[in-house]
Amino acid sequence: MRRLSGKEYWAQFSPSPEFVFLFLPGEAFYSAALQADPTLIEHGADQRVLLATPTSLIALLKAVEFGWRQEKIAESAKEISDAGTELYRRVGTMAEYITSLGKAIGQAVDRYNQAVGSLEGRVLPQARKLKELGVAPAGNEIEPLRPLEATVRTPIAAELLPPIRGIVERRE
Repeated sequence: MRRLSGKEYWAQFSPSPEFVFLFLPGEAFYSAALQADPTLIEHGADQRVLLATPTSLIALLKAVEFGWRQEKIAESAKEISDAGTELYRRVGTMAEYITSLGKAIGQAVDRYNQAVGSLEGRVLPQARKLKELGVAPAGNEIEPLRPLEATVRTPIAAELLPPIRGIVERRE
């Protein structure tokens, strides 16, 4: 155990286990060693060397396999959590963009309506006067405005609607 401990495998590799195992090829050897020195297990642990027999080695290897599997599951769960967090952040950013775009579309519609109102209320009446006075060029008629047919979809997802008195109003 002293010679194996002296090799300090844990200092040579990174990452490395905290202990090394000294394999005893039979349970009888282990039993005899413990009868000769009952402090053998504690002494080995102090030197970072654990004794392993065929039976205990199989159990240790199964435990290591289980630990590695759990570590892999934990890593996968962390990756999924990170991806979910990033997706949620991106959805929030996109919702902000859509809200901003919706406001801009609303402002564009308001400006369009103002322009149509100005055209109908102020400009066209003046143009009609020029036509009545015979000043307007012949054959150059003012094209009628076509109504806008585009509509904007109203969001109905609860996350995209403002809360009203603690209840989310759904528009359909």
